[in-house]
Formats: sequence, structure tokens, C-alpha cells
Amino acid sequence: MARATEVLRIISSSYSAKMVGQERLRTSLLVSLIAGGHILLESVPGLAKTTAASTLADTVKAQFKRIQCTPDLLPSDITGNQIYDAATGSFRTVLGPVHANFVLLDEINRSSAKTQSAMLEAMQEHQTTIGGEIHHLPKPFLVIATQNPIEQEGTYELPEAQMDRFLLKEIVEYPSPAEELEVLSRIDSGVLDPDRHVASAVSLDDVHLLQDVASRIYVDPAIRNYIVSIAYVTRNPAPYIGEERARFIKYGASPRASIAFLQASRALALLKGRAHVLPEDIRELRHLVLRHRVLLTFEADAEGIRSEEIIDQIFASVPTP
Repeated sequence: MARATEVLRIISSSYSAKMVGQERLRTSLLVSLIAGGHILLESVPGLAKTTAASTLADTVKAQFKRIQCTPDLLPSDITGNQIYDAATGSFRTVLGPVHANFVLLDEINRSSAKTQSAMLEAMQEHQTTIGGEIHHLPKPFLVIATQNPIEQEGTYELPEAQMDRFLLKEIVEYPSPAEELEVLSRIDSGVLDPDRHVASAVSLDDVHLLQDVASRIYVDPAIRNYIVSIAYVTRNPAPYIGEERARFIKYGASPRASIAFLQASRALALLKGRAHVLPEDIRELRHLVLRHRVLLTFEADAEGIRSEEIIDQIFASVPTP
């Protein structure tokens, strides 16, 4: 725990040296990294999503690849392909950009459904298949996907099966006026120069240590029951939040939500320097874990009902241990 706490302090310090504000984004990225999951970021352009991903990769001394998703992007552009080598008269495998520790899928909803599905095996199985041959992805492996909620023309909405494979979904918000002033100051000082990278602070072995320690964080049976109860209420909401609100829920959360709560809460407890999970950790993660898993009806969208409101009501209906 002492070594893990020191590693997290170093990562946070190096991250903050370049990033201004966005503390919630830093926490979400670290929780995903420690828990071994993937994260979906949603925001308007210009809120430093790419900078945050590349800064974290620089800090951890990991391989970082960025993939700009477009409608004409092919699955082989992500996973890799076999190329004929005239010199040897044989085919050789060229691995795609997904074979990296940190992969940023920029504007994932601009790629076609066929290309989006190419990420399923990589995200779930941590491997790709090229020409019938399996290629394992490096460890750790973190996919940071972004999507833009505006300019929806020419986009392909992520299917539920793909959304469910993201451990967390974070909504990145605008900075405060003070933070925006600090951004301008750092631009003048050259800190945010694209060619200026953060000095690597920790190794991949340190990340493996964090993941190992997090897997041994204690989760009391009462907390586990709390997690399962929340997932159950999302699927059977009427007796708990009333028929009026329950009609807005189209589908509840799958068992992946319970698994995500378990993994992410351990990572969050480690970030806070604890060797055990508290109910407050589950509550803090509620929107991150459930906003893309509790699917609302068209009627809810028409009435301006947000998934976060329904999630809050679900949590209010389940007794806290």
C-alpha cells in the first residue's frame, strides 16, 4: 500500500504539471487504468481529452497511439493486416495501432459499425486476430474513446454491446474561468506545447503493482449486496422508484455493471489510500458506471429526463449499508 500510494502521488503530480484542472477526469482515467478497464469520454471539442490521454501515457512511460475515427476507417486500419513482401515472396504481419498500452479512439462514433465491432475482441479479449493468427495486446491495455455530443451528422451511434464494454463513461465539463486563465498562462510559458512531453515518472511494472494491490482491496459482503441490489433495482425499478419514473427506463444494467462497481470501487479506494471499500465509493461511482448502462426511453429524452436523475433516484431507494 505504501509503494502504491507513492506511485499514485508521482503520477498525479506529473499529470498536474501539464493538465489544468480536470481533477475528475484524472480520477476516472486512473480508476480505469488500475481496474484494467476502458473508458468512454464525452464532451464538446477542445476540452483536453487527447492531451489528458497522452499526458497519462507519458507519465507512465507507456506506448501511446491515437486513432482518428472516420467513416472510411477499416477494421484492418485498427487491428493490423498482412502485407505481401516481394523480397521474400511471403506475407508478413503488420500490427495496427491498437497494439499499444494506451489507445485513444478519437470520435469513435464517426467510425462505421463494422470498424467499431473490430474493437470488441481487442477490448474484451485483449487480443486481435490477423490472418487467422492471434496476437496478444500489451499489458496494461487501456482504451480511451471519445465521442462528440454535437455535430451528429455522419455519425454511427455506439451499439449497447459496445457501450457495455466500457468500464466507465465520463462527461468532461468546461473549465472554470480561473482554470481557463491558467491554460492561457501555460500556453504562453510553453508548457502546453505539443512537442513538449511530460518526463516519464513511473514504469509499467509500477502500474502492474497498482493493479495487483487494487485486486486485493477488501470488499465487505454488505458492500457486495449493496452493489447487487442497485443493479437489481435498475432492472425492476417500479416497486422502488414508482411507475411514473420507472416508465422512463428502457433497459436496466447488466451484470457487467456489478463487476464494474466491484473493480472500480477497489481502484477508487486505493486512490484514496484505503485498503477497504466504503459505500461512499459506490455512490461516487454511480454516474460513471451506470450512465451508459441504464438506457432510457425516447419519452424520457423528449421530456428532458437525464439518466443521472434516474440513477440518483435508484440510489436513494436502496438502503446504504
